Amino acid sequence: MLIVGLGNPGTRYADTRHNAGFMAVDLLAAQAGGKWVAESDCHSEVAAVELADRELLLVKPQTFMNRSGKAVLALSQRFDCPPEEMLVIFDDFLLDFGRLRFRRGGSDGGHNGLASIVESLGTQAVPRLRVGIGQPLPEGDIIDYVLSRFDDDESVEELIERSAQAIVCYIEEGIEAAMNRFNGS
Repeated sequence: MLIVGLGNPGTRYADTRHNAGFMAVDLLAAQAGGKWVAESDCHSEVAAVELADRELLLVKPQTFMNRSGKAVLALSQRFDCPPEEMLVIFDDFLLDFGRLRFRRGGSDGGHNGLASIVESLGTQAVPRLRVGIGQPLPEGDIIDYVLSRFDDDESVEELIERSAQAIVCYIEEGIEAAMNRFNGS
């Protein structure tokens, strides 16, 4: 199973709202003792871990957000992992800060990273976890907002911890249980 956290590589983007997916898989890797290794053929950093008695590959595509599909397709082919056996984690400014939402598949909802994955894999049947990062001010620019760091009054650690817990629930109990427990909270 591939657990793919979306984000942008490099220190410039570390800890920005757009890197919520990276932060979630980083936490899982740390909790499971995984070490990040560059898989240049797959344009990714990967960490092999065991979670919930399953061997998983945590993934951080290094292609930048809008080209995530290139990395995910390469990984899918290399590790013979069909789209329905993946989970993609990404930020969503359409969800209030702190909200989580699992979906089995569907449209990309305007998220360029997910759009790239859907296009590259040729299917919308890609399970995903949307992580609510809140909305920009009405006069604010969306790109500037998602590439900004979280505000001091936002509980980022709690958000990422809940995201990691949600992913573990998904791995242990499946998407139905994860949806029931975490969607809307």
